[in-house]
Amino acid sequence: MAPAGFPASLPLCVCLLLASGFAQAGRLLVLSMDGSHWFTMQTVVQKLIHRGHEVVAVMPEVSGQLRESLNFTMKTYSTSYTLEDLNHKHKKYTHAQWKTPEQSMLTLMTGTAKVYYELIMSHCRSLFNNKKLVEYLKQSSFDAVFLDPFELCGLTVAKYLSVPSVMFTRYFFCHYLEEGTQCPSPLSYVPRLFSKLSDTMTFKERVSNFVFYVEERAFCHYLFKSATDIASEVLQTPVALEDLFSQASIWLLRTDFVLDFPKPVMPNMVFIGGLNCQQRKPLSKVCCLSLAHEEGPGFRQ
Repeated sequence: MAPAGFPASLPLCVCLLLASGFAQAGRLLVLSMDGSHWFTMQTVVQKLIHRGHEVVAVMPEVSGQLRESLNFTMKTYSTSYTLEDLNHKHKKYTHAQWKTPEQSMLTLMTGTAKVYYELIMSHCRSLFNNKKLVEYLKQSSFDAVFLDPFELCGLTVAKYLSVPSVMFTRYFFCHYLEEGTQCPSPLSYVPRLFSKLSDTMTFKERVSNFVFYVEERAFCHYLFKSATDIASEVLQTPVALEDLFSQASIWLLRTDFVLDFPKPVMPNMVFIGGLNCQQRKPLSKVCCLSLAHEEGPGFRQ
């Protein structure tokens, strides 16, 4: 069954993101995770601008890769941490992931990952403390919010503004994608993310997959507790991550169905694999002549 509010908001988001020519240009609010997440999202944002949509990006003043652009409006807000703090905690987080990739869900949720995510999630409170920016967002009448779900503040902003949201991601930790889309995910056939299991599991592997899922249920809310606390403060009601993820109208997944093990999907889960593949320029004539010389007379252009 599709999520509540899905039929009404889906056509609007589809027209806004995918249609050109006959569709009226819309106003799009963009919130992205810092780092490599922004590199891919930026290509889509540039394409939307080329199609005539008006884009406003909201970003923290302290960031690693988020930069101003002449093509769209950018609104910034101050943060409680410095760039040195951000770089230091990010370095410790990535170093721990490379050094000990074989770690339990408990270790992931309670180690450097939690420290790093608490830091980057804290800027959401700074955003809503900027009353001038919040008032601007309320008065701008956006048609949709285009966001990376790892930027959990974007989910809070979308719910606060009561605007349809479009998720743009490769995956997400834990069980929130399945629950947000109300998509079934039978544990006997669908391996959990990072479990390193396949879709053809033995009984022992199925038990292991179930234990992995139980760990997710037990510890994931702890990892993102800061985000739900801030969302509860802003929305003035108790909020769980399931509440934030269930509001998404469309999930744009940067992968292809054939690259994953077979699993159920929902109508609002759209595969856009290949987006991360950069378009290469054609070989120059000099290069082609060099290849022909190396290959000999049998080479054909």
